[in-house]
Amino acid sequence: MNKFHGTLPSNFPKGINILNLNGNLLEGLLPKSLSHCKSLEVLNLGNNRLEDKFPDWLQTLQDLKVLVLRDNRFHGPIANLKIKHPFLSLAIFDISGNNFSGPLPKGYLNFFKAMKNVTQVKEHDSLPYMKIRLFYEIDSFVYYYDSVTLTLKGTNMQMVKIPTIFVSKDLSRNKFEGEIPNVIGKLHALIGLNLSHNRLTGPIPQSMGNLSNLEWLDLSSNMLTGVIPAQLTNLGFLEFLNLSNNHLEGEIPQGKQFSTFSNDSYEGNLGLCGFPLSKICGPEPQHHSPPADNNIWSEEKFGFGWKPVAIGYGCGFVIGIGLGYLVFLIGKPRWLVMIFGGQPKRRVSRRRARVRRSNGSTQMVQMS
Repeated sequence: MNKFHGTLPSNFPKGINILNLNGNLLEGLLPKSLSHCKSLEVLNLGNNRLEDKFPDWLQTLQDLKVLVLRDNRFHGPIANLKIKHPFLSLAIFDISGNNFSGPLPKGYLNFFKAMKNVTQVKEHDSLPYMKIRLFYEIDSFVYYYDSVTLTLKGTNMQMVKIPTIFVSKDLSRNKFEGEIPNVIGKLHALIGLNLSHNRLTGPIPQSMGNLSNLEWLDLSSNMLTGVIPAQLTNLGFLEFLNLSNNHLEGEIPQGKQFSTFSNDSYEGNLGLCGFPLSKICGPEPQHHSPPADNNIWSEEKFGFGWKPVAIGYGCGFVIGIGLGYLVFLIGKPRWLVMIFGGQPKRRVSRRRARVRRSNGSTQMVQMS
């Protein structure tokens, strides 16, 4: 937390235990000479401007417990490890806020031995912390306790002392893609897992239900699909869950810790339903297509059944035929008969005489 700038020195003392340069303005590459510091337990280079590929040569440091490279400019894919027991003691792995890409490295997820073995702490024992013994002073040892800033349960928090049982993995805010490997379910000691703000696809592995010590899980802002595995309800210590802004669907599992999570844990997944969302799960509503124009018997169109309609049309047809026959029979009205090509009946001529008297004379008017 200073303003140191420039590049890291090319050589470090081989006996160094802790190297904490967090929060400076350091640039350039990581010196490979760090791989010779076999006693290194804490390497915190977060919040700088370092620009390099992932330092896979650090895997040989068997005592390394904390590796923090967050918020730098590291980039590229992370290749799978080739040695048998890489990062034998690593418990805190934070590479968030960089430009790492490619699939999640199965090798790193599978071989973290410290993340597999759960440390048992008895109730009467005090919580052990990561510490370095400095010197002996008046019947006691003086220890140095390292601190680290991590994203815990969605919030940046500083841990003044790091418990030895604290095991977390943060790969958020990168460009990782592909599916989450099933081997992640083998990291039984994990307390926190953050894979948010990447480009991950596919389903949430059911094997995550084996992470019985997990206290927070953040998979938000990816492209995950499918249902939320019911196995996640087995996570009895889970206090924080964020699955928002994915493409998940189906009913949200119920029971145990899942009854404590709010809408914020699931928002942005239009296919999800069930508590605590307002969308109720159930059969899909039937969508009735509008009746065709020639479907004159539609009950929706007339408001009653087709039988009365058929009877009415039948009666009307018979009556219409009868009236038509009568029109042609009597020949009236003439205009209607002529429209349909009929010949109106001829009128009978009658002669009648009308006598008109005018000025004493008689005049015969013939009318027809």
